Amino acid sequence: MHTHEFTNIADRHAGPVSRRDVIRLGGATGLSLTLPALLRQQSRAADSGGTFGRARRMIMLYLHGGHPQQETFDPKPHGPSAVRGEFGAISTSLPGVQFSEMLPKCATLAHRMAVVRSMSHSNPNHVTACLPAQTGHTHPPGFKQTDFPPADTDFPPIGAVVDSLRPAPSHLPSWARIGPLMTRNNGTVLHGQLPGFLGARHAHFAVDQKLLGDDVQINAVQPATELSTIRISDRQNLLRQFDEQRRAIDEFAGAADLDSYYQRAFSLLSSPATRQAFDLAAEPKPLRETYGSTEFGQRCVLARRLIEAGVPIVNVSYCHTPRGSWDTHSNNFHSMKNSLGPTLDAAVHGLLTDLEHRGLLSDTLVVVNAEFGRTPAINKRAGRDHWPWVYSLAVAGAGIRPGTIYGASDNSAAYPAESPRTQGDFAATLYHLLGVAPDTDIHDQLNRPHHLITGTPIREILG
Repeated sequence: MHTHEFTNIADRHAGPVSRRDVIRLGGATGLSLTLPALLRQQSRAADSGGTFGRARRMIMLYLHGGHPQQETFDPKPHGPSAVRGEFGAISTSLPGVQFSEMLPKCATLAHRMAVVRSMSHSNPNHVTACLPAQTGHTHPPGFKQTDFPPADTDFPPIGAVVDSLRPAPSHLPSWARIGPLMTRNNGTVLHGQLPGFLGARHAHFAVDQKLLGDDVQINAVQPATELSTIRISDRQNLLRQFDEQRRAIDEFAGAADLDSYYQRAFSLLSSPATRQAFDLAAEPKPLRETYGSTEFGQRCVLARRLIEAGVPIVNVSYCHTPRGSWDTHSNNFHSMKNSLGPTLDAAVHGLLTDLEHRGLLSDTLVVVNAEFGRTPAINKRAGRDHWPWVYSLAVAGAGIRPGTIYGASDNSAAYPAESPRTQGDFAATLYHLLGVAPDTDIHDQLNRPHHLITGTPIREILG
């Protein structure tokens, strides 16, 4: 048994652990070796005000391309005219705090959110900057900041890690991705979306289709016409009959993963509970409209359905390629006014208010993430270019101290004025809230250990 298997027995018990819990859980496991892990869990919960493991679920909204901090969560209405942009700032539900006028609905929920305005790193490349944004780990020293495809040696994203540590019940995916796999125009897949060295059995369950429409059917959970539940069951039986012959094959790398993948696919496709969780058409039309009649808004509705059904991690991607994304090298203000701003504003507002109404926000973590922000300077095409040196991210829900603005950028939104934090710190914060111990190791397919968490949680935004 690996180190993380001991530590995460404690981590499956969400929230603070009392000494009575320690004794009860230790006895229930029947493993005396878990007692130190349980005591560490109790200590961590006490040290962090009880926020360790508060999040039972997480929805990560990823804004492919990088949203402009100036036109979202960190406006500079009194900054230099050359960098200020076309939009003003509006008051929020937090006294003295302003958001861009492009986010009027989100502004009414500022008291429910925490915004980090001092995220900072030095990689302006979309493809590779996405790896630390979704894993907390950078590429090895000396790599070139250019487009190159992901590798099976990459560090895995949070969804794959959670799937490896504590998978969901077999009838549900542990990690779902709603929306397309994000790429560049040249077809290169952005890093941090694939399971990396954890292998294919920890890949996401993909929903990549249009979701607008009253009677939308999720293709990913609809068996092909020739694959009825009976035939799926027959294929399972056939697979079992070949177990003896397959044992020899299992010695080859990846064979066991493939078998596990098939078994999980059978469970998913034959489960009525799965199809019910993915039944977006069952949502009342007026409720769906509160998220916005956009593909991104409807992805957020489906994400809420999945976490409500018990899926622990859901990633929602904004779009496929730079076309229509937040990569606004030209016409930044036109795109923000007519598409990007209203879409994000409605989707985030709809998601947070819906979760709160259902009593889910207290143990669901909602994250607005991206690889970087946009330049202070406005280029000749009325656009903003890549800018990783300072940008803003927003979080809400489980374990978050609501109404918190952490850090600050300078008057041009160009560099941190105080409290710079890295992508590793942000990932450490998410892992803390998800109840993953800071000393956790995960193992690749050759059983080599890799330390999971390298940053330090941003404790100032924890509740």
